[in-house]
Amino acid sequence: MLGKTATLDDGPATGRIEAFPSHGCETAEADPLVRMCLEGLSPLLAQRGEVSSVLETLCATADRKTAEAVERLRHSLFSLEPAVTFIGQVKAGKTSLVNAMIGEPGLLPADVNPWTSVVTSLHLGPSAEAAPYAARFAFFDTEDWDRLTRRGGRLGELAGRSGAEEEAEKVRLQIEAMRDKTRRRLGRKFELLLGTSHNYATLTRGLVERYVCLGDDFEEQSPLPGAEAQGRFADITKAADLQIARPGWPMNLCLRDTPGVNDTFMMREQITIGAIRDSRLCLVVLSAHQALSTVDMALIRLISNVQSREVVIFVNRIDELADPVRQIVEIRDSIRATLESHHGPKDAKIVFGIAHWATLALKGDLSALDEVASAVLLGYAEHVADSMERELGPLELIWWLSGVPELYSTIWNRVTEGAARERICFVARDSMNLAVGLSAAIANNPAHLASEHGKPIDVNGMQIALSALEARLLPELDRALTTALESASQRLERSHRSFLNRATMALVQHLESYGELAPWKYDPTGLRLLLRSGFQVFSRQVKDAGTQAAELAAEEISGIYAAALQRPASDFTIQPPDMPRIAPPVLIGQTIALDLKGNWWRRWWSRRRGYKAFAPEFHAMIDAETRPILDGLLNAHCQPCIVEVRCVLKDLLDEQRAILATLESHGSEFTGASEQVGPTPEVVADAVTRLGPFVV
Repeated sequence: MLGKTATLDDGPATGRIEAFPSHGCETAEADPLVRMCLEGLSPLLAQRGEVSSVLETLCATADRKTAEAVERLRHSLFSLEPAVTFIGQVKAGKTSLVNAMIGEPGLLPADVNPWTSVVTSLHLGPSAEAAPYAARFAFFDTEDWDRLTRRGGRLGELAGRSGAEEEAEKVRLQIEAMRDKTRRRLGRKFELLLGTSHNYATLTRGLVERYVCLGDDFEEQSPLPGAEAQGRFADITKAADLQIARPGWPMNLCLRDTPGVNDTFMMREQITIGAIRDSRLCLVVLSAHQALSTVDMALIRLISNVQSREVVIFVNRIDELADPVRQIVEIRDSIRATLESHHGPKDAKIVFGIAHWATLALKGDLSALDEVASAVLLGYAEHVADSMERELGPLELIWWLSGVPELYSTIWNRVTEGAARERICFVARDSMNLAVGLSAAIANNPAHLASEHGKPIDVNGMQIALSALEARLLPELDRALTTALESASQRLERSHRSFLNRATMALVQHLESYGELAPWKYDPTGLRLLLRSGFQVFSRQVKDAGTQAAELAAEEISGIYAAALQRPASDFTIQPPDMPRIAPPVLIGQTIALDLKGNWWRRWWSRRRGYKAFAPEFHAMIDAETRPILDGLLNAHCQPCIVEVRCVLKDLLDEQRAILATLESHGSEFTGASEQVGPTPEVVADAVTRLGPFVV
């Protein structure tokens, strides 16, 4: 054990996948069918290639410090790894779809016991080959495990604070059974593993099953390290990171398989919320038989706080429909209507397909298609034949009909418009600012000064001016950000307090009017909409404050260059950085007491005497349920936003300080009047012109 990590395989961590009997793929290269799905990357690769070409030109004749800066920008350009989080209904085929998309049927167990809570991140692309491990499995930390096993997760907390003895007892018995099972699997000292991780140099299916898939119980004396028994560590595994090396892929991609939202202790929901928040795209997998109904309210609540452009819905198993061609239209309309009526992302892209067909195509085995399935396939193929852009062989046709190519195309489109555009813009802006520094370096070159009969640039004076600018702008930005945070806190608190009062009053009025036997519910959607609106106002205020500060800084830095070189400021235009993307406030959609149905509330108030007498207790319970959402918004969303926005301005100033340091060295390193520092003025001007379109 090294620190908190155990490396359990002595081989080098190359990200290699051992051959799977189901597929027989012994190389790290992607299946040819999967490579078909990379075609949608062409626009993105063209943009990235142009920016990379400019960087190579600037680096060709650059000094060491400039070359290092260019290399950092190139690394940022090529290391991008957008994350796509998969969520969905139980048995909708989510994991089978993930396996098909990476071209490895059977890698992740599709029949995982619904108790598992592991988030599995598959890192695909060229960078995986250089990763320090092929597989990493992180265990729950002590706090997470204590919350689950001593307090029963979210449901246990709710039962405890509401005094629901029957529900609390059920939770207690289930927890005891789970702890006993874990002890039998891992031994009495298994809690020493909490907060640690296991790293492996080789990835196998058996290894994945050992940590992700819950299997049978084991005897206490079963050996702990290296045991191959299925599901041995699954009870305490929180996250799995698997490296799938794809040297031929032009970029990286992370596909994140989540456990869902419908577990007994509501622990999965918390884990899934974190996964969605940290991703750029949320992919919802539904079964064609279920589509999206009010049964999936927990799912709808989560995606309701994500922008429509960042949500994609994949309707799986359309081959099980009686008439797919006709029913697809009905299902699409039904999904959009449900999303709109529940304030969800009604404009989200909807893709229809069959993950099972993709699996058959990858295996090259169509024998599993019976007469009925073959008839469905042919009928569907005839319906969509007009949209095919080229002739396809049998396996390519089935792969195309599976919906996976269209799904990949949608993902690449969203990546190109979102994460990739932001990264390319960021690199282009920094490259243009670097070019401004190179222009100043050329002007400070002794050869240039000799021909112009000029004096060396006062770099020290420029550094003093930059420090003065920082001393003025950062405090001003801090004050604006603090004001926005205080306003957000007050706004959210008012909304919360108003909701609590209305909910308490509504319950008392219901009991006084209809008595204890009549069903009652109070929809918390109003609170969620108010919280979402309040957070959006805060987001706009913070981004506006950051943008204004960055634009002012860029303008004044241009002025510093202009004054030092006695030239127009337009000759040294500094590009202000974009503000960071603000993660969606997914936790607003987490399940609270008012979302629970059934006889919960009737049993709760039947234990109390006098409707108005227990109103304060009800108020306190709902406050305890919803208060963590407010605290989470302020601490896990608003505070990080402020830190990130401030860092953007600080990074701009630090970047310019580094450029000035390079500028100073240019003025002292060269003494010969014939020497040229870095690229020529024409090369720099051309670089700025070529980078311009990417910063608009």
